[in-house]
Amino acid sequence: MSISSLCKRVVVTIHRDATIENAALFMRSSHIGDVVVVDAADTRRPIGIITDRDIAVEVVAQGLVPAQTTVGSIMSTPVVSLREEDGFLEALDKMSAGGVRRAPVLDRDGHLKGMVSVDDLVPLLARELAKIGALIRHEQAAEMRKTENSFSDEFAS
Repeated sequence: MSISSLCKRVVVTIHRDATIENAALFMRSSHIGDVVVVDAADTRRPIGIITDRDIAVEVVAQGLVPAQTTVGSIMSTPVVSLREEDGFLEALDKMSAGGVRRAPVLDRDGHLKGMVSVDDLVPLLARELAKIGALIRHEQAAEMRKTENSFSDEFAS
């Protein structure tokens, strides 16, 4: 399964010169924990990312003024990104290697097409693990039936 089918297609972007206050307001009104930072020259190509945690740790905890601090001054860069054709496991590997919980999804030209987060991937992983659990239970039940049948055959003789 490609990451393209799992990502959210609506992505909130913000310009690098916007304030942290604006970024926080976008996050709150959109009920999200991150915004992708873009440059005015190409608003479809991510140049950074900022998360709610970045705001807490890099702005609030440092005593900076959100209305006077730019997104570009604290954004994470380079961006750990995924390609639309990346598979589920490849996406997990890239995100884990980069130490990120969220990653923009890009097309072949490097343009923003979506966003995926660990929160999007966990339900799929849980479903796949449930299938493995069902397979194990099925095999155990089949083995128990065989064992019961062989004991019945022994005592019938």
